[in-house]
Amino acid sequence: MKKVLVFACLALLFIACQESLEDRCARESKEYTAKNCPARMDENIILDSLTFEKTTHTLHYYYRLTGIADKEGQLDSLKAIKALKDGLKNTTAMKTYKDNGYNFTYTYHSERDPKKVLFEATFTEKDY
Repeated sequence: MKKVLVFACLALLFIACQESLEDRCARESKEYTAKNCPARMDENIILDSLTFEKTTHTLHYYYRLTGIADKEGQLDSLKAIKALKDGLKNTTAMKTYKDNGYNFTYTYHSERDPKKVLFEATFTEKDY
């Protein structure tokens, strides 16, 4: 009887220590943002944060456009969407999230007017 009780307690402890994929994604997003952001991606693009929206299963990247890129319509092209989509398709770092049908949103804000969204794209599992 004692062995069964010990085994049951160990099993419950093991189950309780398991982190769901959603919780893992939320934790990793927070950790990445705290450790790496802001991060200059190139001369005119800065990654400000990465968040996870549990309700929609969306990894959301927030960027800031600076300098010559900080104007209306600068990214409004099929080339920008294709580049983001191709990058998502080719990355192995997001395989677990892609295998589970997560969404990915990329939002680009103006540095001069941070509330202004200059470009936004969302990709679902159909896209990658």
